Amino acid sequence: MNRLLLLLTCLLVVVNALAGTIRGRVVDATTGQTVIGATVQIDNTNFASVSGLDGSFIIKNIPVGSYRIRISYVSYQTLFRDFVLNRDGETITLDLPLETETSREITEVTVKAKRDGSGDQTARDLERNALQVTNIVSGRTIELSPDLTVANVIQRVSGISIERNSNGDGQYAILRGMDKRYNYTLVNGVKIPSPDNRYRYVPLDIFPSELLDRLEVYKALTPSMEGDAIGGAINMVMKDAPDHPTVLANLATCYSELFMNRPFVHFDAKQINSQSPYEQFGNQYSTRFADFNKASSTYTSQSPPPNLIGSFAIGNRFFDQRFGIMLAGSLQNTYRGSNSLFFNGDVVDTLRGITLNKQSERQYSELQTRYGLHAKMDFRINRDGGPENNKIQWFNALISLTNQQIRETKSTELGIGGFDPVLGNATLGFETRSRLTKQKIYTSTLQGTHQLTPIFGVTWSAVYSLATNEVPDQTNISLLGIRTNFVETRTTVQDGARRWEHNSDTDLAGYLNLNLKTTLAGIDVEWMAGGLFRDKQRTNFYNNYTIRPANPFAKYGVDFTSYNQIVYSVQNPLGSVASALNYDATEQTTSGYLQFRTTDRPLEVTGGVRIEHTNQGYAMKFPIGEDQPTGSQIYTDVLPSLHVRYRPNVRTNWRLSYFRSLNRPGFFEIVPYRIVNEEYQERGNPNLKRALANNIDLRYEFFPRPLEQFMVGVFYKGIQDPIEYTLQKDAIRGQDLYYGPGNFGNATNVGLELDAIKYFRQWGIKANYTYTNSSITTPKSKRIRNAQGDLQTITVNQTRSLYGQSAHVANLSLLYKNSEHGWDGQLAASYTGRRINTVSQFVNNDLYQKGFVQMDASLEKRFGRASAGNSSSGFLLFIKANNLLNTPTEIFINNQSSRNSDVPNQDVSGKTLIRRDFYQRSYVLGVRYKL
Repeated sequence: MNRLLLLLTCLLVVVNALAGTIRGRVVDATTGQTVIGATVQIDNTNFASVSGLDGSFIIKNIPVGSYRIRISYVSYQTLFRDFVLNRDGETITLDLPLETETSREITEVTVKAKRDGSGDQTARDLERNALQVTNIVSGRTIELSPDLTVANVIQRVSGISIERNSNGDGQYAILRGMDKRYNYTLVNGVKIPSPDNRYRYVPLDIFPSELLDRLEVYKALTPSMEGDAIGGAINMVMKDAPDHPTVLANLATCYSELFMNRPFVHFDAKQINSQSPYEQFGNQYSTRFADFNKASSTYTSQSPPPNLIGSFAIGNRFFDQRFGIMLAGSLQNTYRGSNSLFFNGDVVDTLRGITLNKQSERQYSELQTRYGLHAKMDFRINRDGGPENNKIQWFNALISLTNQQIRETKSTELGIGGFDPVLGNATLGFETRSRLTKQKIYTSTLQGTHQLTPIFGVTWSAVYSLATNEVPDQTNISLLGIRTNFVETRTTVQDGARRWEHNSDTDLAGYLNLNLKTTLAGIDVEWMAGGLFRDKQRTNFYNNYTIRPANPFAKYGVDFTSYNQIVYSVQNPLGSVASALNYDATEQTTSGYLQFRTTDRPLEVTGGVRIEHTNQGYAMKFPIGEDQPTGSQIYTDVLPSLHVRYRPNVRTNWRLSYFRSLNRPGFFEIVPYRIVNEEYQERGNPNLKRALANNIDLRYEFFPRPLEQFMVGVFYKGIQDPIEYTLQKDAIRGQDLYYGPGNFGNATNVGLELDAIKYFRQWGIKANYTYTNSSITTPKSKRIRNAQGDLQTITVNQTRSLYGQSAHVANLSLLYKNSEHGWDGQLAASYTGRRINTVSQFVNNDLYQKGFVQMDASLEKRFGRASAGNSSSGFLLFIKANNLLNTPTEIFINNQSSRNSDVPNQDVSGKTLIRRDFYQRSYVLGVRYKL
């Protein structure tokens, strides 16, 4: 036996010794850029390889002999090269330059551009050639990422962090430390309204990522762009009509670990009344409790079924490529939630910090149904003028997110007489809130591009957009109880509430752009002039009914066994419609611009000026006290900008940008509303002014290979009258505190961004890091003890960072791609540093979100051998895993009072924990088909 093993070992050594290796790189013969995915085949053998992410290939264990190698890729001439392996163990290195097929060059390059419009190489080319500082996420990167929504995708971009919703998904983007209010959102380059019932900014979790060709983030504005973005602009480019038949289908299921440990609680949202009794029966109707149906108070607990995720895309061109159509859709039906720990407290004096008086345990159960439909048609009017010179396009998109949420809360009173950790005695509170939220965005754009002469062209757009938000019959049910010897009893039914809200935002807009090419002093200059007019109409409805139990001493399990059996009386039969929350608002925006661009290399300059005129106003449907029933703000802003790009070679850019921009108040913010929330009172500010900012960028960009990049940049923002939400003191009733928006002097924001992508054959690394430092000074209250020992409140100024700004934001992704065997994988980590979550009224009591790392992963396997340049066709099996580290969201105050030493769960040294949310891991398993 030992002799046989020795013989086999020797034979293997001899075989390997008689084998050689060929390695090299496939490049474009003209540009020198690497070619990715080219097929490298040795004729008349089974030896083959595919060029990797850096264009390299390697074929091992080739016997000694003479061979011919063949290299092929779409749009290139097939290259043949002879080589000879003369001796054992020899390694031959070949650089293989591919020549473009001259007979098919124009047609195939066009096909390739359409096919790869969502490819990584297209994204890098667009970044390199952009007029301003830009970052782009390709459709292919989105497809491979672990993310299902645009909000989660955008967190991978340098300088961007996200705010999460109650189930842990991203919802809003914070660009370069500038809060979500300082950014705007585009679909195919056109601004869309927000379904949010208060603000302008668009919740990005409403958009399924499968509909996108790419995601563009503009960090600097040119004169031709709307000027109300201090942080930046987010453009979602939807799937485009292809030049060849395209079919894509995607079907997956997923599950959250959260509901392996507790049940999912839900209600029948289909039975909810969409209108309040006031809307159903008229403004004089006296509402009875019997007018409310029981759907919102009838709860069922069970293990949720598996989630369902699906998408499709179908497109082609007809009539000699003149007419193109793309239809894409997505559906996501997911069961989400979180487990939360929440504390309330009072500030006795500033030095001793906050004293906690209540601990709440919250469980969220949410059924999210998200769908999107996108249709694009385009018609190329004339063949002879070129496909892009005379074209009509029509974009339509409908996006919807329905969220059925139940929040169950159990509260424990802390302090004297509240909680006994030894005996387990406590005063308890129980609250269940059921809420149905339905948000929709519809946008339709008719657009024309006409090159009337070789030097003069016109583009125009007519846009209709509608955003709606409905929250029908939100129901709050509250009970008091006690815990005695660790046994809980629900003893008293408290007042509850039934609330209806809905709002709509309608935009009618027209865009016109004129383009002229000229030569000045021997320099080629492209001129653009144009403008837009937008008419925005907003309506807001609010009605709230307070309900009181007929038997406040009814006991759970004795007098009733489910919440829908509790009988209430309506305390305000007409509802609370006489509120500032019922209003109509309008905004007319008129703007014009003049822009120039020099096109001579190596120095290119883009600049000009934009003028925006705003007429914004509101009309309250009911007069409230002394508040004015109408109000308006009218102002005009001049917004210059200048962008310089120096290109010493095709792979390198130096960019220097300046632009001036603004941030308008939201409609809701300037209405003199007052809301009494669970923890605080909230008010509007009719005197709120717009914020203005001067922005400067300097960035170095290097693109060594088609998929690789290295970028480093610095930025500065000087902001006049920044808008922040703070806890403020009533100027008339000094003891009354409220939460509301205000302008606070001047603020600065400076930062550094690093962004790199590097590939090593089958492996790749994507990394970015952003350091941001902002500063704003706002008034704060400070409680001190005077000489007599009595508490005294004084006002001082405190300098802090801007709301939502993290000093450190970073992303690191490890990529793997094996085109030959069809594997594609990614392990992605995102770090968001500490940031202010809520601005406190008191000095040194701001609420901070703790820095955290989130880890996600994805893997896909293609079945069937790929053809050259078309490695993504066929069937694929994929898996995505989110929140692998089960990272919680933690909110705290940077001090710890000795008064909280006996409070449970205060386990962070030197800090007072205010909130901790756990979301658990979630997994997606699916199959994808591409043709």
